[in-house]
Amino acid sequence: MSIEERANRLIDEMAIPKNSLGLLEKQTKKIFCCWGKMQTEIRPLHLIFAADNGVVVESVVKQSQEITYLQAKNMIAGRATISCFCQSNNIPYKVIDVGIRNKNSVGINRKAAYGTRNFLQEPAMSVVEFAKAFAAGKEMVRTAKQENYNLLSFGEMGIGNTTTSSAVLYALTDVQPEFIVGYGANKKNPEVIKRKCEVIAKGVRLHRDEMHTVEDLIRFVGGFDIAALCGAMIECRQQNMPFVLDGFITAVAFACAVQMDASVADFGIASHLSREPGMFYALALGGIESDDVPIRADLALGEGTGAVLFLVMLKTMMDAVWHVAKMAELEEQVGKTVGEAL
Repeated sequence: MSIEERANRLIDEMAIPKNSLGLLEKQTKKIFCCWGKMQTEIRPLHLIFAADNGVVVESVVKQSQEITYLQAKNMIAGRATISCFCQSNNIPYKVIDVGIRNKNSVGINRKAAYGTRNFLQEPAMSVVEFAKAFAAGKEMVRTAKQENYNLLSFGEMGIGNTTTSSAVLYALTDVQPEFIVGYGANKKNPEVIKRKCEVIAKGVRLHRDEMHTVEDLIRFVGGFDIAALCGAMIECRQQNMPFVLDGFITAVAFACAVQMDASVADFGIASHLSREPGMFYALALGGIESDDVPIRADLALGEGTGAVLFLVMLKTMMDAVWHVAKMAELEEQVGKTVGEAL
């Protein structure tokens, strides 16, 4: 019997109406198939990749770039939103500094550089810098596997990374920025939206003739967080490690990873629909339909908050799969009860 057949049988035998747990059933079956074996518990780890983006000098955000460093420190100190989400649910997490613009590192130091460069002036990163960030993502997944984790969730931190993610998605799809760009962490500010669209269109146009591969798209207009996430997701496939996506930035990284290795699509699990308009396009590129996205909560924080919320649901479902009574047992008990009543 194949793993898929065993997973189907295990869930179908639960003493519940068939398919009554909807996406939780579907995604739990997917997890078993990713593992390639039946495991009785989810042992999760949340990975947050943090980096700064040089394009912020183009007034695409209102926040200070220093917030990336300060918020990453809050994560380590247990005072960021994602820290509270993880700690309250006993989910371990790591912060990986792949390019924060500060001489001091935060968390695990894998700086590719001190932030990317302004892609309106030059490529965001060099070939070597891209390779460093990409390799850092892969390394974190290999380490997680060695530490006996079996399901990952991803988050990110970096002022300006909705702009870089939108630029990568635009370059990947040719869907115009006006249909991709959202407010990010900015409250509704039409001026910021207009400026972001202008910068993205100009930046992609500037580098278009030199961008021939997905790696090129990330290198010219992306960020170190996207490069690291992309590497991590590709390594997840190689390690038979399913992973949970968060919002827009992780969805764009997922779209890139799937374009680089189509089989990565089998390992990614959506958690929520970000309010960024480009989220639909990014997920579609990864083969995920909106009906397969469980949480609609108007989230736009990032950090992996949505991913961790769904991770808790998956952990709960996995426990239920192995401990809920079997339908056959229930039917037998019903027969006995009827006999006793007579």
